[in-house]
Amino acid sequence: MSDGDDEPDAADETAVDVTPDGLYERLDEVETALEVAETEADLDDIEADLDDIETKLDAASLPDPDDDEDDPREELEDRVSDLRDDLATQRGPYASDVVETLDDAGTTVTDTEWTEDGETEAAEAVETFLDSATTTLDADLAAGDEFPADYVDALDAAGDAIEAADLGADADADTIADLVETADALTADLDDAEEWDDLSVVEQLTAQGFYDRLNSRNRKDFPPELGVVRIAEQENDPERILLALESLESEFMQDNCIEAFRRMGSPEAYDAMLGLAERRERPAIEVLGKIGNDDACETLHEFIQDDSNPVLQRTVLKALGEIGSHESTQPVANRLVADDSEVRSRAARALGRIGDTRAVDPLADVLAADSEDSVRAAAAWALCRIGTERALEEAAAYADDRSFIVQTEAETAAEWLDAAAPTA
Repeated sequence: MSDGDDEPDAADETAVDVTPDGLYERLDEVETALEVAETEADLDDIEADLDDIETKLDAASLPDPDDDEDDPREELEDRVSDLRDDLATQRGPYASDVVETLDDAGTTVTDTEWTEDGETEAAEAVETFLDSATTTLDADLAAGDEFPADYVDALDAAGDAIEAADLGADADADTIADLVETADALTADLDDAEEWDDLSVVEQLTAQGFYDRLNSRNRKDFPPELGVVRIAEQENDPERILLALESLESEFMQDNCIEAFRRMGSPEAYDAMLGLAERRERPAIEVLGKIGNDDACETLHEFIQDDSNPVLQRTVLKALGEIGSHESTQPVANRLVADDSEVRSRAARALGRIGDTRAVDPLADVLAADSEDSVRAAAAWALCRIGTERALEEAAAYADDRSFIVQTEAETAAEWLDAAAPTA
């Protein structure tokens, strides 16, 4: 228990002794010291002073301002913050700053898609830095022949050499300044080097030889890119059409590229068409059917379950029939009971193209019971396409059907049965 004669504790003393005017005076002294500071040690002392001032300010019990006065605490805190910013600006540069710049430059060299000219310019920028750093550090720094790998390795080696030199901000200030200057020049030169994004689409296509097949005799279409696509289709050159598809954003050119692939059925277009098909682009789905890659089936199976979009279902069913994978038999057969009669008809025809004998029973059921003759005729056609004896017998049983289109398919089945029967 205190008897009233105890000395005040440190916090109480701070609260009593610290005044706004006193703190302002100390901050003025710090600002003056910062203006004349020459070494990192000087800056360390200034930072310690700022830490002490901030500690006292946090603990100070400052008077509340009048309504028409600014809060001295806020003003003092802002002044401390500004001086800390000035202190940070005045520090360095450090060798670690140069190493960080080189790391960023290496990433730029690796990740940028350079043009042919840009690659040369980027390589020259790195070589210029390495020549200067070799002199500054008295180290053997040079890039190999492979761009970008050898050039990035050389920049890493330069960073290692800088770290190994253990350069001090004060003792080696001139060396660090030289390295900073050349590293900044490297960054600027890489920024100026030509990359693909700097070129217009036409310039990019020209650089990649897209227009090489155009000449005065075959330059008939407008835009000229359409002429290139048509020539590529005639020459079975899917890569040139893919280049157009990837580079040209107009709906007109996109449609013409996809239509060319639909006619060509080029396997090279599979990945691009699958990407568009995943967005439920019907023309791309048609191309997948022409390509006939079984890998597309898993994606397409999801789309035929969407009863809200019968137009999409019909397109997908046709494509699955053209692909002809037996993995599609059950998903397609499930659409034989769809609400839309055209979907049911497309499902039946797709099963015929797939040719899986497991479809005989569901097709026979459709032929016997569907309410639409067009669907029944499609089922009979599919049974003929499957072509086994049992499938033909199921279809031939309707040779006297009331529907002419069903009867026609049934008669075809009967003829095929007769042709297959052994002669006496």
